[in-house]
Amino acid sequence: MSEKTIEITAENFEEIVIKSDLPVLVDFWAEWCGPCKLLSPTIDKIAANFDGKVRVGKVNVDHHPSLAADYKVRGIPNILIFKAGEVKEQLVGNVPEDKITEELNKII
Repeated sequence: MSEKTIEITAENFEEIVIKSDLPVLVDFWAEWCGPCKLLSPTIDKIAANFDGKVRVGKVNVDHHPSLAADYKVRGIPNILIFKAGEVKEQLVGNVPEDKITEELNKII
């Protein structure tokens, strides 16, 4: 996780994601997930590229299964993009950087 990527937990989810003035990209992942590890550098790059425009965070589904259940995350990696506390977009799998960028640009 890079310095621009926030660790999101069940305890801080509402403050970081729901109450955020900025759009928030949330990457649901797990340590054992190969595609999640492949996506991680892309998420870090997105966090750097959108610094100040979008908050970027990661939820470990093994540590916070209630969050995954609340948002019906069945497969990982799973990216949810929130704006004003609501899910605006969902991307599943090892999504290319340009696709993530395209979706974020539609929202910001």
